[in-house]
Amino acid sequence: MSEIEIIQYPVSDDVAALDRLVGTWTVTGGAEGTVTYEWMDGGYFLLQRVELEQYGEKTSGLEVIGRLRPFMEEPSEHVHSRFYDSQGNTLDYVYELDGDELTIWAGQHGSPAYFRGRFDEDGTVLDGSWVYPGGGGYDSTMTRVG
Repeated sequence: MSEIEIIQYPVSDDVAALDRLVGTWTVTGGAEGTVTYEWMDGGYFLLQRVELEQYGEKTSGLEVIGRLRPFMEEPSEHVHSRFYDSQGNTLDYVYELDGDELTIWAGQHGSPAYFRGRFDEDGTVLDGSWVYPGGGGYDSTMTRVG
């Protein structure tokens, strides 16, 4: 029987940069509520817990954010996530942080549906908008609690 070599990859700089999201945030704009980010043990994945109301509907959910790394494969080029909500939806995203600008692509990197926001100088406010193809979308501001 052959031995399987387990390779330990370092935590990605692109994932580690998302540390500025850790904590609890109040969300205002097209969706209202709170989101909380925390690291999963090991530092490879960031977890987001969501309690929001949008269009009169309350939803809660959990998002797992990090590089994809299927068994025996190299880590993905981009930082991916999957969001699971209380209405049975699973939504995929790609995170990209460039300086103070955060883009969250819906589906795949470069998608016409995305969120783009900018952190303020103190890192306590992330102000931006969700953009949807063909118009639509909404403004969204996250403000750090505490």
